[in-house]
Amino acid sequence: MRHKVDGRLFGRTANQRKALLKGIVTSLFENQRIETTVAKAKEARRIAERMITFGIKGDLHSKRQVFSYISDRNVASKLFSEIAPRFVGRNGGYLRLIQTRNRLKDSAPMAILEFIDYESIKQPKGKAKKEAKAAKSEKAEKPAPSEKEAKPAKSKKAAKPEKSEKKAKPAKTVKSEKTEKKAKKEKE
Repeated sequence: MRHKVDGRLFGRTANQRKALLKGIVTSLFENQRIETTVAKAKEARRIAERMITFGIKGDLHSKRQVFSYISDRNVASKLFSEIAPRFVGRNGGYLRLIQTRNRLKDSAPMAILEFIDYESIKQPKGKAKKEAKAAKSEKAEKPAPSEKEAKPAKSKKAAKPEKSEKKAKPAKTVKSEKTEKKAKKEKE
């Protein structure tokens, strides 16, 4: 009996379980947000919060602990340089677990694991599009080209449809010839 034994086994060996959780935690630090099953998310949250606490401390021992668990050096350095400084004044509770839906295949409960300040980090798509449009409009506010330059551009645009019409006409004649041949055969 496993009374009061901490942690989930996921039906895997110890090495498989450790590799699974390492991958989930690394993906979380890399992407700031992941979707996985509820059980895996709860287990990964324990480890990820411990790694963030090490990142906040930032001493040599903490760095060695993080590097021993996160194999990707870029992600580990991102933890120390970008992620940990956001949570300096906070004692734990760096991650949020949102239960979303049941997976279609096996109806396993799914969850999103993300940082609590995820919304403030990521810009909503609408704002990003508005900023891009504003940048384009600033470029458009530059002085308009003279009339001489504008006219040749219009003539080039007018020339392009003529080419496409020429291409379309031979195709129609080939079809009409075939239909004429079929009509002649039917008459005979």
